[in-house]
Amino acid sequence: MAVITGTNWNAYDASTMTAKEIYGRTLAALAENNDRIVGVTADLEKTTAIKFFADKFPERFYNVGIAEQNMMGIAAGLAKAGFIPFASTMAIFACMRAGEQVRTDIAYQNLPVKIIATHAGISFGHAGTTHHCTEDFAIMRAIPNMTVICPADGIETSKAVQACVGRGFEPPAYADDNYTYEIGKAITMHEGTDLTIITCGIGVLQAVNAAKTLAETDGLSVRVINMHTIKPIDREAIMSAVVDTRRILTVEEHNVLGGLGDAVASVIAESGKGCVFKQLFVLDGAVVDAADLEHALSECAGLVEHHRLYLRHSLKVVRTFYENALVARSADAGKEAERDADDQSAGAADDKE
Repeated sequence: MAVITGTNWNAYDASTMTAKEIYGRTLAALAENNDRIVGVTADLEKTTAIKFFADKFPERFYNVGIAEQNMMGIAAGLAKAGFIPFASTMAIFACMRAGEQVRTDIAYQNLPVKIIATHAGISFGHAGTTHHCTEDFAIMRAIPNMTVICPADGIETSKAVQACVGRGFEPPAYADDNYTYEIGKAITMHEGTDLTIITCGIGVLQAVNAAKTLAETDGLSVRVINMHTIKPIDREAIMSAVVDTRRILTVEEHNVLGGLGDAVASVIAESGKGCVFKQLFVLDGAVVDAADLEHALSECAGLVEHHRLYLRHSLKVVRTFYENALVARSADAGKEAERDADDQSAGAADDKE
């Protein structure tokens, strides 16, 4: 894939442009230097912002109409013909309506199709549950040969598209784009030694804000890891956090089942090393009612638009999590001291005998 040599936006625009707009512009810029890039959508060129590419390269753009399954099949065919297709649709349609075609036509053949799944999680709040998607990580993680990426903001979206990837407007998590982005390699956003928050997407900025607040108000040293790639996951970053901080909290805009938390937990369990572990997630069975979004967001860990609500909730969770971890550690230390005392007593008795 070509490297962008000059775009018509910069990091400062990330505070006013949506992530999907930056995706569309980045893709159009990449296509100037790579004529193998083509775009495919299912009547969502404006909604997913691939319109920026379509306007510039109409001869390399295909709108198949409201037929997501056909879109994925066509993308697979284009990939077999040597092109690099970017298939743009909403997350709910990409992983559910067209799930079989993604699995069989694209992934089983390990084809270089880039699926841009916008409006993920509950970011499309007013559209209701039918257009939300809190199962995408779980579904896509389970498909062979699939790489799953969740950018934190517009800047990281551009980085992902360049390596190879929105949704609505996200406040920037990065001050600029002067950092190294590599698929499968997590980024430490804030250093810490007391506990680690592993997050992705919208959770990154909130976790960094929480870490800063906790340092000021509670004296806690909180590491924040942006696990932008859900699959393949950065095992080294996870295990380093386990060893260094011994307390892990995962935060994600996804169902409790099959998401980032499960992926992190699996790595820890396989390692055989112990730590205190907790997940912050969208509850299984939670339905976001657009008529009562704020209450629903509170129940679902305060994600998306209500950032202050989310931050307050996160701070409360982290404080409680840390306090409980200290209590548990103190109790374990007490039990260990009792066992040592019993062992010493038994040893003394043996000596007398």
